[in-house]
Order: sequence, then C-alpha cells, then structure tokens
Amino acid sequence: MKLFRGIPVSPGVAIGAAVVLDTDGHRMPTRHVEKNQVEQEATRLQQALAAAAREARENQQAITDKLGRQVGDIFGAHAQLLEGTAVAREAEMLVRDQCLAAESAVSQVIERFAKAFAALGADHRFASRSADILDVEKRVLAQLLGQRREQLRNRPGPLIVIAQDLTPSETASLDPQRVHAFATEAGGRASHTAIMAGALEIPAVVAAGQFIDDVTDGATIIVDGHHGVIVVDPDEATLAEYRTARSSFRTRHESRRDELRELPAVTTDGQRVALLGNIEFPNEAEHCPQHGADGVGLYRTEFLYLDKEADPSEQEHFDAYVKVLRALKPRQPVVIRTLDLGADKFNMPSWNVAPERNPFLGLRSVRLCLRNLTLFKTQLRAILRASALGDVRIMFPMVSTLMELRHCKLVLAEVREDLEDEGVPYNRDMRIGTMIEVPSAALIADQLAREVDFFSIGTNDLVQYTLAADRTNESVAGLYNPADPAVLRLIRLVIDAACQHNIEVNICGEMSGDPVFTLLLLGMGLKQLSLTPHNIPEVKTIIRSAALAEAKRVAAEALRLETARDVMNYLREQTRRLLPDVVD
Repeated sequence: MKLFRGIPVSPGVAIGAAVVLDTDGHRMPTRHVEKNQVEQEATRLQQALAAAAREARENQQAITDKLGRQVGDIFGAHAQLLEGTAVAREAEMLVRDQCLAAESAVSQVIERFAKAFAALGADHRFASRSADILDVEKRVLAQLLGQRREQLRNRPGPLIVIAQDLTPSETASLDPQRVHAFATEAGGRASHTAIMAGALEIPAVVAAGQFIDDVTDGATIIVDGHHGVIVVDPDEATLAEYRTARSSFRTRHESRRDELRELPAVTTDGQRVALLGNIEFPNEAEHCPQHGADGVGLYRTEFLYLDKEADPSEQEHFDAYVKVLRALKPRQPVVIRTLDLGADKFNMPSWNVAPERNPFLGLRSVRLCLRNLTLFKTQLRAILRASALGDVRIMFPMVSTLMELRHCKLVLAEVREDLEDEGVPYNRDMRIGTMIEVPSAALIADQLAREVDFFSIGTNDLVQYTLAADRTNESVAGLYNPADPAVLRLIRLVIDAACQHNIEVNICGEMSGDPVFTLLLLGMGLKQLSLTPHNIPEVKTIIRSAALAEAKRVAAEALRLETARDVMNYLREQTRRLLPDVVD
C-alpha cells in the first residue's frame, strides 16, 4: 500500500480501478499486462506503429509541397524509423517476452536509442537524430493513448482516472456514472480542471506530485477528496475504513441536501443570503434546484468551444441559454458570463491568435472579444435574445480598466440597436455586471460601480494575480491562498465600493463554496454567494447556524491577522463549531 497527498478540490470518497492516462510529455510508467493480453497488446503496438508511420508520410508529402524536399525528408526519416526497423522489433519483443504494455515497451526502446545517440557526442547530426527518435516516440504514444482513451469509454466502472494532468475537454468528457474520481500530478485548487470536477460532482485530488510510476493500470485506488489523499493498492483494513467513510459522506450529504433544499439561507438573526449556482454546462442547471440554489450566479460559456473546429453559431449560444432558463424556472436570475477564453484554455483557428509566452497576461477574455467583434457580437445577440425569456443578466470577465468596460458596453449598445432595427425582442432593462478578477479592477471599484448594476468577485484569478502565483502550478500552491491578507483587503475594498454605490456584489470563485470562508464573507458584508451546487448544503448549514453579528466579529478578527496561515487556522476553528464534519 502506498499513500500520496495532494490538494483536495472536490469532496467525497471514491474507490475503483485505476485508469492511467499518459502525460502531455509522454512520460510513461512501466506497466505490465496479463499473459492472455499479450497478443492484443502486440496488435495494438503494430497498429499504432503503422498509423504513426502513415501520419509521418502524410506530413512528409505536405511539407515537401510547401517547403521543399529537404525539409520534407525529415518526416520521411521518422516514417523509416517506424517501418519494420529495430525500434518496432525490439518494442514487440518486450511486449511478448516481458508482458510489457505497448506504451511502456515503446518508451523503453526509444529511451535506449535516444541515449545511444546522445552518447555519440555533441555532433549536431547525432543530436538531431536523437530529437527525431523522441519525436517518433511522441507520434506512437499519441496513437496508443488515443486507443487508451477510447478504451476508457468502454470500460465498466467504478474507475479512477490517474493522469499527469487533464485538459478541460478531457475532464468534461468523463462519465461520472463510470468515472468516480480522478487524481493528477499537476494542477491547482482553482484550475479549470478542478472546477469541472466540482461540476461533475466527483471526488478529485490534484497537485499530488509524481506518483504515476507507482500506479499499475487496473490497480485498486482510493481518492479522498476531503483530505487530498490518494491510496494505491490499499490493504483490507484501509479499504474497510474508506468504504465506511464513503457511505457516511453520501448519507450525510444527501440528508443535508434533502433537509435544506426548500429552506432559505437565512442567519439566526434574520439576514437573508442568496445562494446561486456556478455551472459549466446546460445539463448542470438541474443540479441547482436539487441542491437548493436560488438561481445561477455564474454560467460559464466556454463549453460551447469544447471539441469544436469552428466558432459556435448565434443559435447554438441561444439554445444553450434557453435550456438553462427552462430547467431553472422559476429560480432566477441566470447570470451569463461572456467568453472567458484564451490560449491557455482554447485557441480556435478563426481567432488567428499566436501562442503566447504568458497567456494569463495576454490576449484573453474581453481582450480577445474586443479584438474579435464578430465573435463577441454573436454571443451578445444570443444573450440579449434569451433575456426576453427570463431574468438573464450579462457579466464581463477580466475587465482591468474603465475604458475596457466602456468599450464592452458600447459594443452591447450596438447589438441592441441591431436587434431593435430587426424587431427582435429582448429585455431593455437587462442588468449588466462586471467581474472583479484583477487588482486594478479592485482598486478602481468605486469608478466601475458607477457603470454597472452589479459586481461579481472572481477570487480564483484575483488570488492568482494579486499574489503572482499561477493557480495551476503545484510548485507555488503554498502561495496561492484566498486567505492572504492582501486578497482580503482587495475583497473588502470591492464590497465597500458596491455598498457605497448601492449595487449588488457577489463572489463566484471557489472561495465562495468553501464553508471555511462562509462566516468571513458574510461578516464582510456579502449577501450573495455563487458556488458549485454540490457545496450549497454545507454553506447553507453554516449560514442558518450563525448570527450576522457573530459573522461580523469573525471577519473583524480575521482581517486583523497578519498571515494567510493565521487566517485559515482561525477560520477553521470558528467554522468547526458550526459544521465539524466538513472541517479538517
């Protein structure tokens, strides 16, 4: 039995068979197959080699036509390495003689060849040959791993996905009926993949460091999404302990959810708090009323671009928004965030955006939309049309200056005029809001408040930009902390500006769904929280168990503390009194 620790990003306990997916860098752990699977594995290897060779030949022809034969021959050399050479023979021998999985066999053979070329010296011919070998490895593994992901779709559950990291599209494609949890070596608490885990309502642990080498495909795995624990090949006593914990969590969560579903989130001294859901996909709208949400405070719309080769049409946008309105009715509002896209998440060919050295500080969100007005106006038209059918509100992400916000509003006004001219109905009084996600926006919140009807504080990015700590980088996970006093000061600044100008203010980052922060946020003056629906019952329990006066006392003390660690320890202590079963 081996135990690893990472960052818990979605609660619950899951037990199942490991499905090990490869890393982006194709670092493959050594895995074996059963003897009766050797022929099947050898066939997989042969098919992958043939497919990779075909791909190399196709690239050779395309590059030759475009850049000439000398450059094209590079890919011809790749094909030759794959077509009946020592690489193919030795890899198949490892599969047949040592029962190695095809991926492991390819990696071992390629690594040996690459080292042999590297040992020949610094001559550029040998160095380039070594690079060719490694490129061939990537080609073959890409073919094999495509097969593995296809196998994932056909394997019965319960499964636990193990990977170096998962892309948003890979996470979105997981079937929670069969995939009961996932664990990754990389990632962060507020990464897009972590957010999607909450949307799927499956336990997840990220940033566990290198542990894939210790996991055999099919091994029994436990993922503890409460404490950030991954157990590989657990013994019987540990299995029994976690089976009990899994059953207890499910019973407790379902009981709390059913008990509180129709009850309001109101403090013991009468302060009503609106609890809204964060959703990624239209189908998630059903989760909101099931968990007692009052509406949707953050409807992320990036899903419209998953696995697409072209921008979605206005009708596709409109249909997705109407589906949510119908599923929620009469629970509203539905706050739709305009596209929060960038090269770090998606990069459509139509955008004509070059890869960026630092996409988090580059052309993303409203910056991208304002550069591509066709893209922007398509979505704005759909949102305005949907506003005729219910309480739809629009929210602009990643606004960093007053001029950016005004430019967004100007484009929205142009779209309104177009709809007026066409006689298309929409809500002329639709509320407009902006997210506060960067320090510059927080610092000019008093100016922004004069321009909009509401604020929504996106703590995931606000923490990242305030502390200069990439929220997806496990190496700086210790720095990324919503409880840092610098972050709390900015949040208080935004809340004060909203109150001064009598506009609504909400928090929609992952911070809002963590019960440890509930008393703090209430005490700082928030009367709205937007969170993953799965987390609503616990947060509602805190609200219904506390007085607003007590929350203000907790907030005052937390804001007085000097370090994030002191703030977290204090908040855990205060929350444990009200909800001890979900606070470590």
